[in-house]
Amino acid sequence: MLPTAQFNGFTQYLTHLAQLDKDKVKQYCLEAQKSQCSLLSYLVAHQLIDSHLVAENASKTYDIPFFDLDTLELSTLPVNLLNEKLIRQHNILPLYVRDKSVCIAVSDPTNLQALDDIKFHCQLSPETVLVEEDKLSKILNKILNHTPLKTPLKSPSTSTTFDDDIDEAPIVQFVNKLLLDAVQQGASDIHLEPYENNFRIRFRIDGILRQITSPTGDFTNRIISRIKVMAKMDIAERRIPQDGRIKLYLPQQAIDFRVNSCPTLFGEKIVLRILDPNIAKIGIEKLGFEPEQKALFLTAIHKPYGMILVTGPTGSGKTVTLYTALNLLNQVERNICTAEDPVEITVEGINQVNINVKSGLTFANTLRAFLRQDPDVIMVGEIRDLETADIAVKAAQTGHLVLSTLHTNDVPQTLNRLLQMGVEPFNLASAIILMMAQRLARRLCEHCKVPTNYPEALLIAAGFNCKELPTLKLYAAKGCPHCKAGYQGRIGIFQVMMLSEAMRTLILTGGNALEIAALAQAEGIKDLRASGLNKLRLGVTSLEEIDRVTTEQS
Repeated sequence: MLPTAQFNGFTQYLTHLAQLDKDKVKQYCLEAQKSQCSLLSYLVAHQLIDSHLVAENASKTYDIPFFDLDTLELSTLPVNLLNEKLIRQHNILPLYVRDKSVCIAVSDPTNLQALDDIKFHCQLSPETVLVEEDKLSKILNKILNHTPLKTPLKSPSTSTTFDDDIDEAPIVQFVNKLLLDAVQQGASDIHLEPYENNFRIRFRIDGILRQITSPTGDFTNRIISRIKVMAKMDIAERRIPQDGRIKLYLPQQAIDFRVNSCPTLFGEKIVLRILDPNIAKIGIEKLGFEPEQKALFLTAIHKPYGMILVTGPTGSGKTVTLYTALNLLNQVERNICTAEDPVEITVEGINQVNINVKSGLTFANTLRAFLRQDPDVIMVGEIRDLETADIAVKAAQTGHLVLSTLHTNDVPQTLNRLLQMGVEPFNLASAIILMMAQRLARRLCEHCKVPTNYPEALLIAAGFNCKELPTLKLYAAKGCPHCKAGYQGRIGIFQVMMLSEAMRTLILTGGNALEIAALAQAEGIKDLRASGLNKLRLGVTSLEEIDRVTTEQS
């Protein structure tokens, strides 16, 4: 007779879920023992219970995250972490190692002995996710029957690749195609957004978000899980934001994706930032500088010391501009160091540090370390506080070229921001060489742009001189198979200001943003609006696009 104790716990749970009487369960348990498998395996194999129903309900009952094994890429599994005997004995599958823990897929949430054995065997803390029994058995049979457990598979810390060894599940194919399409279409970001009644996927192309598709059903959670697996994120954690990284290997290059998850009302939103290493190598000619702006920029970056500041909102191209400068300076005779949060573009020959505030690796601490390592050029991802600003300014005053960014709208406001942080005016006046603000405007498609006429009053209000109106030739977006709504690619719009002696004097005497802007205008320095109008005169973009990315300044 079957011991009564065996009707407790998971067996009792299965009995209730499958609506079986105890006599039949006794029979099934005996038959499962003869077949040397668990009761759950027996019930699933004989179609007496639905594997997906068990996993989903047990996930809620036992408060263990549910995970769909269809989202796995088998070549990334750390199967050699545990021996075959342990895997078969407990019917478990190691998914990945993260820090000092290992994530284990189980179909029986009450198998606590498995967790103890795992901890003893590999000295890692086990965390579990609940999976469907039939899918788990299928993968274990595939791995244990075809994979010699002698040499390790791909390390769990290795970036994901798309190769011939991947699992061909539809979800894997879908996500792979999604990433490839984003790269091929020139997207900078991928947004995956769950809502109450739908799931939306959008690409940001040329600065504008566009909806790509809207998957339905449980496909949505599987997409999120698949991306988290690829990014080596904790699939069991859904309550707090996480960061991860994916590397996509293409025939001619490798593309990095920076992945971030954020819990929302209806599930985790995932955003992938596409980090193309080639974007920083486009060359200064393609940034969009006007000739005099380019000359000022090149003069500044070849100074032996001083500070260069680039300002603008998120997504305005500041990082690309700074890396264009670093690529020009990247010579064997220079020691170049960067502190970024996070490092977006990796460059051979440049010492790059990924800021990690949680572990104490702040911008300020990193800058202090740089100064003890004989640097020639220092790039600070962003100046956010007085401590970082003070160290950067002092480095610029003591023989180092310092490049950095701030989040301000224009050049005059940059000075005000630093003064408000608490940086002394005399330090700013002596350290700063050049300041520039920038925006990115979409380029008109050369295949379909069309000449257009605007009312004279509108053009004068936009900033054009009435004398130039008769010869002014402007273009508008149309749209064709070569572009996105009439635009293709982007170009920079810049305000570049080399600090003159008059400007330094004004800073020392406490000049405000309005006074600095007035002096800049008197010195012939074009603001962002004026630079944007020049792009219109050249037929590069449209008036609507300039209105979108710039605010008319007085």
